[in-house]
Amino acid sequence: MNILGISAFFHDTAAALVRDSAIVGAAQEERFTRRKHDDAFPRQAAEWCLATAGLTAADLDAVVFYEKPLVKFERLLETALAFAPRGFPQFVKAMPPWLQRKLHIPREIDAGLGGAYRGPIAFATHHESHAASAFYPSPFDEAAVLTLDGVGEWSTATWGTGRGHRLQLEAEMRFPHSPGLLYSAFALFCGFRVNSGEYKLMGLAPYGEPRFTDVILREIVDLRDDGSFWLDQRFFDYCAGLRMTSRRFDRLFGGPPRRPDGPLTDREMDLAASIQRVLEEIVLRMAGHVHARTGMRNLCLAGGVALNCVANGRLLREGPFERLWIQPAAGDAGGALGAALAHWHGHLGNPRTADPHDAQRGSLLGPTCDAAAVDAALARAGGVAESFPDEASLVAAVAAELDAGRIVGHFAGPAEFGPRALGNRSILADPRRPDMQRRLNLAIKFRESFRPFAPAVLAGRQREFFELDGESPYMLLVTPVLGGVDRGATRASGLDRLRDVGGPLPAITHVDGSARVQTVDPARAPRFHAILHAFARRTGCPVLVNTSFNIRGEPIVHDPADAYRCFMFTDMDVLVLGDRLLRKADQPPLAGAEAYRRQFLPD
Repeated sequence: MNILGISAFFHDTAAALVRDSAIVGAAQEERFTRRKHDDAFPRQAAEWCLATAGLTAADLDAVVFYEKPLVKFERLLETALAFAPRGFPQFVKAMPPWLQRKLHIPREIDAGLGGAYRGPIAFATHHESHAASAFYPSPFDEAAVLTLDGVGEWSTATWGTGRGHRLQLEAEMRFPHSPGLLYSAFALFCGFRVNSGEYKLMGLAPYGEPRFTDVILREIVDLRDDGSFWLDQRFFDYCAGLRMTSRRFDRLFGGPPRRPDGPLTDREMDLAASIQRVLEEIVLRMAGHVHARTGMRNLCLAGGVALNCVANGRLLREGPFERLWIQPAAGDAGGALGAALAHWHGHLGNPRTADPHDAQRGSLLGPTCDAAAVDAALARAGGVAESFPDEASLVAAVAAELDAGRIVGHFAGPAEFGPRALGNRSILADPRRPDMQRRLNLAIKFRESFRPFAPAVLAGRQREFFELDGESPYMLLVTPVLGGVDRGATRASGLDRLRDVGGPLPAITHVDGSARVQTVDPARAPRFHAILHAFARRTGCPVLVNTSFNIRGEPIVHDPADAYRCFMFTDMDVLVLGDRLLRKADQPPLAGAEAYRRQFLPD
């Protein structure tokens, strides 16, 4: 039975195809359209899922949408009425997309699938989709499930239990009281974008002091022992207005929000540290409550808040659960996969056998390309590439380039599903070099210098460098780096704390001595594992910097042409395209590349 899951019309829309209980493929629409966080119907992602399985839309047995639009529309109407007349501008702004698209999901699905699908259209709830995406691919026969995000229909957080093929949500927290909206409000106030700037806020937090934590918990958040909370809506404006926060919020924190292009001050750093501390306390209390109610050893997590890997790391170290499994595409994109699995197991009642390594297949569920596609792209661009007699020779050459301090773009195999590059669409570098973090941020990613980079380490050797006993294949856990920061040294303040970073791996060690770790095993990522192994054999270091392969403001690269353009538009030194290796010095000039780089250079 072939089931297509769809998430659409909000953020990071996606399609996922499930055949019986097996995940055939999953992809985000932004990778095809090149519009970051694309919220359109995922037509191209759905087409790819069908094509990779050798199907047409007519072959589908069911299409499942990841939430219930009518219930969500009900929330919009009730909120507008509750805040009338002040909520009228927000209501007017929201109406056109709802009347044009969001209330007409069957019509949109019919158009998106080219009019060829004639089967049933089913609807899961938003948090049911999240919960299913967390539990069903997990390695657990039974587990507690916790979902946290901005808002679905009404729910903002839920918990439940999964046993075999049965998944039952037991309780919820409801809009407008939301962990995701709370964190996003602070992100926007600190000058970052909602739905993308939360990562930046998390990365900024270690530079500050949590001096506003008590103020937040006293004035804004009434936090209960079970992790549920009540938000004082006088400090927010997302229910009735066109802003996330109100003037009262401004007064509480000493002035208006930071402009996106404004300097980062101690206030923003301390706000980031404070709201991060509050969010971690919410997550820990919720998990403690769920453990007390269920008595289960394992916990599955999904929803956008589950991408807060600092909170996840604390939960693993300090929480009551023995094991965690977090959906790699924990945000709305993963809802497409969850909706399909919820229909197969939950609605149809089909049995489930847990895969002890998880059923996500390393989350390498997206498109790939063959050697012919690589050669065609290089021919169009005039790219000059080196070929190798075998895989071992290529891997050895890549390790040598990395050891020489060169930055390598790696494009090979299936694309990752979710926001993390896990080796197949990655930029790689030597983590031992003290200048590498700054070089990557300013000359490759063209982004804020404070943002950290993640390490990838050979599975089984993580204990040599990190306080991590188990695996972390999806880069969703932050853990201390052994010897990363000299706690006895006189510490600088603010962004100057970068000077305190030292230890054996300075390029991946954050200013608080932590890192977001990915463990790499040969079953999930054979090529990436081979590169790490070759680098370790050459240098004694089984760790590499791993960051997403993309140009600033764009999604992760999708095809060889995207990869070549990113390579040429940045100061990357080497590009691996499938089985080909390209060096920057050998390439002909690419129109626009120099002008693009110059706009990010300091005056």
